Amino acid sequence: MTLRSLLFVPGGRPDRMEKALGLDADALILDLEDSVALEAKATARQMTAEFLRSDRRGRKLFVRINPLDSGLLEDDLDALKDAAPDAFVLPKAEGGASVEALAVRAPGIPILPIATETPAAVFELGSYRSVRHLILGLTWGAEDLPAAIGAISSREEDGRYTPPYEMLRSLTLFGAHAASVEAIETVYPAFRDLDGLAAYARRARRDGFTGMMAIHPDQLPVINAAFTPTAEELAQAQAIVDAFSANPGQGVLSFAGRMIDKPHLKQARRLLGLAEKQSP
Repeated sequence: MTLRSLLFVPGGRPDRMEKALGLDADALILDLEDSVALEAKATARQMTAEFLRSDRRGRKLFVRINPLDSGLLEDDLDALKDAAPDAFVLPKAEGGASVEALAVRAPGIPILPIATETPAAVFELGSYRSVRHLILGLTWGAEDLPAAIGAISSREEDGRYTPPYEMLRSLTLFGAHAASVEAIETVYPAFRDLDGLAAYARRARRDGFTGMMAIHPDQLPVINAAFTPTAEELAQAQAIVDAFSANPGQGVLSFAGRMIDKPHLKQARRLLGLAEKQSP
């Protein structure tokens, strides 16, 4: 499953869900949590379920349900019974145990945990390896945790994350790769700042993230471009693979004026595999 871009869409807005089907997002996240007021939850559940059951599919449709301990989850799952979402996005997940708890209640539906929204969650980021068969990726957030611990902000004045939240980002990245699942970067809230988004998304791909969540349709082309290998990158990757194929048994080669070894070969093969995965 290719997951370069995942767009949040309010679960109580059928008009926006319908419109989002025509956008170039790899997956839509129909949201029953933060974007839906408590008094509107029942209506949003019904609208989301009806949308999922319709014939207007053509894109991966995920649902962000309410947290395990919210008192709202059972109603979410009951409303979505037989609606067949492609995955559940689990907010305020606290490690593999949270995934297992949801999987018992909704067997057979892959899970994308949001893995850094509570203090306890931070200490469970290595536990997702044990439930890799139940999850399709791992993502994080930098908004709920500051509120939970009384922090003033997760960001510096220039917009960069402060050290505690850079740590969370890194741990999520490594936790995802340790579990061999997609590493999904969190949202870029300044949705009108497309230049800032482009730099942020490029940095995410550089660091090893495989995709990113979006909060506005205008962000999708920028995110997709950042997480799609360029023709030049693919040509170089293929040249590295060819160089090693032409020199079997060699662990180190001279290539384009520099030395390359097996990690470069592994990286090249990974890039070519990603491109093949993204092909229509």
